[in-house]
Amino acid sequence: MKNKIFNIFLNEKFILVVIVINALTIFLQESGAESKVIDALDVLCTIIFLIEMVVKHISFGFRKYWRSGWNCMDGILVLLSLPSAVAFFMPTGMLNLSFLLVLRVFRVFRFFRLIHAFPNFSQIAKNFGLAMRESYAVLLGLLITIFTFALLSCAIFRDAAPDYFSTPLDAIYSTFRLFTGEGWNEIPDTISATMGPNWGHFVKLYFSLILIFGGIIGMSLLNSIFVDAMVSDNNDDVKAKLNEMSKELDEIKDLLNKKKE
Repeated sequence: MKNKIFNIFLNEKFILVVIVINALTIFLQESGAESKVIDALDVLCTIIFLIEMVVKHISFGFRKYWRSGWNCMDGILVLLSLPSAVAFFMPTGMLNLSFLLVLRVFRVFRFFRLIHAFPNFSQIAKNFGLAMRESYAVLLGLLITIFTFALLSCAIFRDAAPDYFSTPLDAIYSTFRLFTGEGWNEIPDTISATMGPNWGHFVKLYFSLILIFGGIIGMSLLNSIFVDAMVSDNNDDVKAKLNEMSKELDEIKDLLNKKKE
């Protein structure tokens, strides 16, 4: 009996179904639906996740459970979800748990567990880590460029465009928008209209250079390196197959040469 219960809560398919049900209940709650049935279903899902956590502790042991990154995330999210479950059983007005109920928002992150159902997710995660290592230098250079242009723009255009460059943080955000191609004509046109025609050509040239070197060249370079690293395993597989085919062709040639002799 014990093993059957454990097998139920160790079954990933069962847990994924509960996660989907919990997602629907949270969707209904956040949509303004007020129902004791929905609240009870949400609490039931939390209890199931708590039981799953306990069962895994018994089956795998404390150290092995918390050694896994996914288990750490699951366990922390379950613990953060407990205040809302406790509040369901407390009489209204008996205890003010409003500050704890804020933690309910963390339940949303529970749905990241659905990633387990994705095919070849481990390989995708491995390639993502490789892509980050390959492109971190370009990313760092791009961030430094954004920071530099942001401070320069803040110093020059603070008074002319306070909506975009009044503070360094605003300037960083506006410069990042320019790097992504958003507002590339809106921002310089606004500044040109404020500073007058004498500054108009300089402003347009300045922001055109930001768009070209940051948005077009910089972002394209980062994307190309990242994508190339993400598919590197596929390229390796293709190369390996080509090498095998090349060896087979060489063997066939040798056999044909021997027969001719």
